[in-house]
Amino acid sequence: MKEQKMQAFKWFCVLRDKIVKSFLLVEERLFTNPKIKKRKWNRPGGGGGESIIVYGSVFEKVGVNVSKVYGKFTDSIINEIPGANESNGKFWASGISLVSHMQSPLVPAAHMNTRLIYTSKRWFGGGMDFTPTYKDSEDYRYVHESIKKTCDEFDTAYYPKFKEQCDNYFFLQHRKEPRGIGGIFYDNLDSGSWESDFKFIKAIGETFLKIYLHIIHQHMQKPWTKEQREDQLIKRGRYVEFNLLYDRGTRFGLMTDGDPDAIMMSMPPLVKWL
Repeated sequence: MKEQKMQAFKWFCVLRDKIVKSFLLVEERLFTNPKIKKRKWNRPGGGGGESIIVYGSVFEKVGVNVSKVYGKFTDSIINEIPGANESNGKFWASGISLVSHMQSPLVPAAHMNTRLIYTSKRWFGGGMDFTPTYKDSEDYRYVHESIKKTCDEFDTAYYPKFKEQCDNYFFLQHRKEPRGIGGIFYDNLDSGSWESDFKFIKAIGETFLKIYLHIIHQHMQKPWTKEQREDQLIKRGRYVEFNLLYDRGTRFGLMTDGDPDAIMMSMPPLVKWL
């Protein structure tokens, strides 16, 4: 078990470094000098993490968190976590989370996270989804075909199941509208083979980076208008509403005494409402 935990945590760090390096190379294509902010934090109950935020000319704000936390759940959350009652509330969790908000209204915002959690049970969770200001049919097709191809390498039932879970989860009930164009979302993933499940979440991380870099390069140098920027800022309001009202990661982080600034890293730097 200890070796599995270390393998997962090391992978999350490797993926974080690969993502940040790739995004900085995107900025270099436009000869920009992005601002990079790194911050480490400690959790009072055990563990901690590191946040890296990049502010650039392509990425208005992209944050990548890696964390490894452990300890005991409070009574307010213990009944919501599988296996927590049986472990007397003891848990261990590690993961990577990313949220990107772009300068161009023609490049979608993106979210990706993968995680490993231990109580008396063990499971992986995570997913990815994309939130464009304007839906592009070619991007939609590329996103979902790429994700399906990766999922099918492990189990042909994964993509339709996880896509449906994503569509249901990333839906703003109070507005009766989806947050974006979807992707996949899965939780409590335990096929019975830790090695296979670990390979799957590694593949999901790699697939996300491939998809997003492709979409960024397709659109980042296209001209856009003030009106399109205004639409983007309004769309970001939907993102904020979801993360504050429904997002499980936000709730989990706050209820386990996670670092508030790391948790709220997902928020855009500028946003508007009508």
